[in-house]
Amino acid sequence: MTVALIDPIRSLEDAQILAQAIVNTIPEPFLVLDEEFRVLSASRSFYDIFQVDPVDTQGRLLFALGDGQWNIPALRHLLETIIPDRAEMDNFEVGHDFPTIGPRIMLLNARKVLYDDNPAITILLAFRDITARRAIERSQAALFEQAEELLRQKQVLFQEMQHRVANSLQIIASILLLKARAVSSEETRYHLNDAHQRVMSVAAVQQSLHAADGIDQIEVAVYLEKLSAGLSSSMVGESRPIAISATADSGMIDSSVAVSMGLIVTELVINAIKYAFPEDKADAAIRISYEIDGADWRLAVSDNGVGLREASGSLPGDRGLGTSIINALTKQLDARVERTSDAEGLTISITRARFTPRVRAAA
Repeated sequence: MTVALIDPIRSLEDAQILAQAIVNTIPEPFLVLDEEFRVLSASRSFYDIFQVDPVDTQGRLLFALGDGQWNIPALRHLLETIIPDRAEMDNFEVGHDFPTIGPRIMLLNARKVLYDDNPAITILLAFRDITARRAIERSQAALFEQAEELLRQKQVLFQEMQHRVANSLQIIASILLLKARAVSSEETRYHLNDAHQRVMSVAAVQQSLHAADGIDQIEVAVYLEKLSAGLSSSMVGESRPIAISATADSGMIDSSVAVSMGLIVTELVINAIKYAFPEDKADAAIRISYEIDGADWRLAVSDNGVGLREASGSLPGDRGLGTSIINALTKQLDARVERTSDAEGLTISITRARFTPRVRAAA
């Protein structure tokens, strides 16, 4: 049995009807031009979007449509200069203010069609309106510039605030030191010196945060290294050298957390300087360490001094202001305080959740 195949397109007229139907299904404006840029066919979307009439469009030069509204220099350049040398062109951007629909930005895609048995040339020209997209991009760019400017202003204000705080702390510390030298009461002098040390500790934390040059988050390793250097220069005299060092895992922490950690470290270092070395020791050392394990961490200050006093069984100054500050800040960080003392010295750690330390204490 033989089945006859019947071609549904029986004539040129049928082919033209099919081609126009295909063109009309394209949702974006679409033109078919001849080699002289006359409009052979246009999609329904072209007529709707650009508000032109088929009678005034088909068979006319593209550049003459709508009293010359399509006589766009960039479009002429595309069709007259680029297309003759190339078979296709993608995403050629054109901006124009149309009398009927206003300013538009379009991406043009062009294809040159050549035929095997016909010297004629057909040009397919598709338009994509990106006016809204470009408006959004400009708006986003403007918002980004505003955000950058606000961030810059915030940074300037932050640096100015840091500078003023540092000056104020230095003035307060100097006044306390002068008063301590002027009073005759040993007890008063002790308390003034203690207050001076705490002001200097806050100044060291503030200076370290400023050196880290961060507002929201800072690199903890760099921060603790600078803090230890600041504590060493401000709290350890040349007549009584004590090496203060810091080691830390790499990671970022919030500046608010950094402030609390810095104050804890300075209080622990103050205690170590006061009580760990009642007698001079050639290799006296205080070590600050910070370890990270996922969301958990451990901050520790250790020394190679005398450790806890056996008679009291507690840390010297355990009921003092320094310990109260440490306990309050530790609670604020949702952590706990642990103390370990042996013949090699004392280690006080602030631990968040369960953590197995890797760093050995100072020895």
